Formats: sequence, C-alpha cells, structure tokens
Amino acid sequence: MTQEERSQRSRAQILDAALALFSHQGYRATSMREIADRAGVSTGSVYHQFKDKEAIFLALLDVYWQAIEDPEFPINKALRTGSFPENLEDIGRAARESVAQYRPYVTLIYVDVVEFEGSHIRKFYSEMAGRFERFIAAHRDEVKLEGKLRPEILPASAVMFAFRTFLQHFAVELIFGVPDHYGKSTDEAVGEIASIMRHGMLRPGA
Repeated sequence: MTQEERSQRSRAQILDAALALFSHQGYRATSMREIADRAGVSTGSVYHQFKDKEAIFLALLDVYWQAIEDPEFPINKALRTGSFPENLEDIGRAARESVAQYRPYVTLIYVDVVEFEGSHIRKFYSEMAGRFERFIAAHRDEVKLEGKLRPEILPASAVMFAFRTFLQHFAVELIFGVPDHYGKSTDEAVGEIASIMRHGMLRPGA
C-alpha cells in the first residue's frame, strides 16, 4: 500500500468514526481523542488530516451535500426515472430510502442547528432553489415537466416542495424515532401526501 493509499484510508477511518460519534452524542461532547480512538489511529494522525474538530464536521457535511446532488441519490433517481408528478408515491418511498441510507449525515443537520445555530448549513439551504433549477435543466429530457404544471407554478418549486415535504416526513420517522406520525402506515401516508400535492385539499369550487 502506498503512502497516499494509507493516508486516504486513515482519512476515511477518521470520518467514519467522527460521523458515528457526532451523530450519536453531538459535536461538543465528542473529543479529538475519542475520534482517534474509535478510528484506531493516533491523535496526531487526526490532526495531520484535519486542522481541528470543526474541519472534520464540515468535511462530513460536504460528503452529504455531494451525495444529495448525485443523480443516483435515491430520491434524485426516482425523479429522473419516473414521470413527475405522476410518480409522487415513488418519490416518497425514495425519500424514505434516502433518509435511511444517510441517516447519520441527516442527523448532523440537526446537530448544526442545535450547537452552531445552523451556521454551517445556512448557505446550503439558501442556495437550494438554484440547485433544483440546475438539476431540472440538466435532466430535462428525463424529468419531462413541460405542460404538466399550472402556469404559475415553477418546475423547481414543485419538485423542491415534493422533495422537502417527503424528506422532512421521514426525518421525523427515522431521526426523531416517531413512526406513523400521520396516524397511518408509511404507504398510506405517502399516498395521502401525494394526493394533496396533486389535487390540493379543497373540494372543487370550495
């Protein structure tokens, strides 16, 4: 194994250890020594890879930001391979898969809100609309939204509303540990949310 490969492996071990600790016990309650011990490396090795604990936290958030912009991220894949908004139920189930697959990373968002007042995630969320616009433009032939939405509804707004609603729903279930908080099963809740998104909640003419 080359020196570069050893360094990459050490970095990955440190990030894995920090992710487990930060997502379980928070940022301030985790020490660099704990990260080193869990990673099976020396504290010096941790400082060789990262200048401080906050740099590790930021690197972990970057892993998640990159993942959710990947076309193969479960909810992105559902959007690309279905027919929005006809496939809202598929997007809902993919949202659950997305949160389940990246649960520790999603937890870091709440850690940032509580311990840093959201200072690390603020920029990401403030730029979210632009990212959805670019994603839809890049995958226009797959998403195929032309002529489907009301004229006043922007495609990026529709997609972002669906994504954020479903992701938040399953964050409550999987991060907060509150299953079936709509008072019904996952499939029933997804179906009801999808129906409201498609048709609204008022009777025709109300």
